Amino acid sequence: MRTALAVALAAAFAIALPSAQSNMAGPEKFTAFAVDISNTARGANTTPVDITINRWSSEADRDRLLAIFRDKGQDALLDALQKLPVVGYLNTPGSLRYDLHFARQRPEAEGGRMVFLMTDRYVTAWEAMNHPRRYDYKFTLIQLQLDKDGKGVGKASIATKITQTKDGTIELENFSSSPVMLNDVHPVK
Repeated sequence: MRTALAVALAAAFAIALPSAQSNMAGPEKFTAFAVDISNTARGANTTPVDITINRWSSEADRDRLLAIFRDKGQDALLDALQKLPVVGYLNTPGSLRYDLHFARQRPEAEGGRMVFLMTDRYVTAWEAMNHPRRYDYKFTLIQLQLDKDGKGVGKASIATKITQTKDGTIELENFSSSPVMLNDVHPVK
């Protein structure tokens, strides 16, 4: 699982197709059914999730984030990510809206595409004061695999720590044993 998410993050930073990041005529909206079966949840938690992307992150933003991460590490990456403008948001019923600070897409075979979203994770006041292990897992990463009609599946790593190996490979040290699965992803008109 860690390897799959590491590949997803590396792909998000490696996307070099500016044509795939063209300006949007309007926001893109998706809805999905999230299933959390991680070891941090009591039983299986399920909820609808709404995702709105107002604009795509630039190649310059991607390059800057990658350079900051490679040179200064996860904490500097988090600081830089939080300073980026909001590119969209996600929310679940009864929750506050969570701003997204990074969104990239890559065309896939047969007209589909892969969408990568990254933001900081909401840290509660209790976590900030007590610093439990989860406090070090400050990122949320989402990967959507969409067909040509905008339908598909996805994965969300809600609490993630980003690290790099000696050879510079980006890895995700996932606090939970598995990501949140996003089923029945489809566009909202």
